[in-house]
Amino acid sequence: MMNKTSIRFFENIPVRAVWDEESAKWWYCAADVAEALTKSINPRSYWNAIKRRKSELSTICRQLKLKAKDGKFYNTDVVDEIGLNTVIALVPSKKTEVFSKWMKNIETSLDEKSKQKAYELFESGFINNIEIGTTKGLQQIHGYIFGGLYDFAGQIRTQNISKGGFAFASAQFLTSTLSSIETMSEDTFENIVKKYVEMNIAHPFMEGNGRSTRIWLDLILKKNLKKCVDWSLIDKTEYLTAMKESVVDPQKIFVLLNNGLTDDINNREIIMKGIDYSYYYETEE
Repeated sequence: MMNKTSIRFFENIPVRAVWDEESAKWWYCAADVAEALTKSINPRSYWNAIKRRKSELSTICRQLKLKAKDGKFYNTDVVDEIGLNTVIALVPSKKTEVFSKWMKNIETSLDEKSKQKAYELFESGFINNIEIGTTKGLQQIHGYIFGGLYDFAGQIRTQNISKGGFAFASAQFLTSTLSSIETMSEDTFENIVKKYVEMNIAHPFMEGNGRSTRIWLDLILKKNLKKCVDWSLIDKTEYLTAMKESVVDPQKIFVLLNNGLTDDINNREIIMKGIDYSYYYETEE
């Protein structure tokens, strides 16, 4: 089973987290939190020592498997967001206030790391090495912008996923589904958008599909039509509504994206602003 895991960075100190399907929430590595708060050179020993002294800490922990530096998975003390507040209160640290503020924006911190990598994808020129219109190309994009943040970056999922009651393509048939999508025509705007819609329905990754696939779409448009989408012209609510409806009727997303097309495909401002808007679509209000 491919667990959804991530790394969030506090002052460049990685705090590992794992998603638990049973409780439907993120759990954070307690030793990593202790290291972030104290800058301890031996965070695991420090955590175990303070857990013995502060018995309350033992009651808020559970154990889930996390990948260690040696690449292996071990049962590790983890705490949920409520438990984090207890850890912050009981672990002596001058960083308590700063860490608390960071925790309130922890998802934003993860997104910001990914967004910076999305910028770098273009700034570094690596975008020119991406295969266009293929599953491999989409994996290259996903692997670049989520590498180091999710341990499944660039990997096709092996679990079924759903969102808002809609089940994406079955993991059992995902390989053949993606092969079929690859063969779809890219000769017209309508056909390219149909291909984009089908890839969205496939949703090949555990997380980060929308952000990766929008970049993938723009590369196809640039190659075949010498155009791309100026995402700053696409209203968030209208876009999300159109994408939901595209499963049964793609007409609304055709119109919306067509209205946002530009032939100014090398304009850095349009590219960078497009990333900002793409990430904005993923935030909850």
